[in-house]
Amino acid sequence: MKIFCIGRNYAAHAAEMNSKVPTKPMVFMKAENALLLDNKPLYYPPFTSNLHYEAELVIKIDKPGKFIQPQFSSSYYSSIALGIDFTARDLQAKCKEKSHPWEISKAFDNSAVLSEFIKIEDLKTDNIEFSLSKNGEVVQHGFSDQMIFNFNTLIEYISQFFSFEAGDLIYTGTPVGVGPVQVGDILKGYIQDRQMFECEIK
Repeated sequence: MKIFCIGRNYAAHAAEMNSKVPTKPMVFMKAENALLLDNKPLYYPPFTSNLHYEAELVIKIDKPGKFIQPQFSSSYYSSIALGIDFTARDLQAKCKEKSHPWEISKAFDNSAVLSEFIKIEDLKTDNIEFSLSKNGEVVQHGFSDQMIFNFNTLIEYISQFFSFEAGDLIYTGTPVGVGPVQVGDILKGYIQDRQMFECEIK
């Protein structure tokens, strides 16, 4: 199982990071041991002092595929979840300064919260609303139609370089509002008005 992640897929988030809006999807990967499931807590990693949340819609690939054409992309997924791409922002900055890969800041153990999956058709909308609260206050609020590259485009693009297998995941990018967490914080994620996960920082 592969975990694909997309950077800067919301223009407002790119702006808050003082980054250029990409012209092609920015793809990076996490290992399977990055997953944090079943509302388990995240223990604050000792290698960072600036850990940030990034709430993201996550789609799951339903079947194998390679070099997927645009007209077929929508047939490769049917369910969606909500996740968090935790980022050690201080380590990421150091990696960027040296033009090094991001993995130590993005793909560490338990850096990818993942909720249960729900059928997209049950949401009865093509514009999926999601949000993240920290200690009861909404800190991120986004809609899928705000993405620079939509689900179908991401599938088409990624499949040029990697073969998909059933069960592969795509974390589709985060909207504006990313920020730090501290020990004791409670993060709750929602798709529409449905709570998808709760994660305590310990």
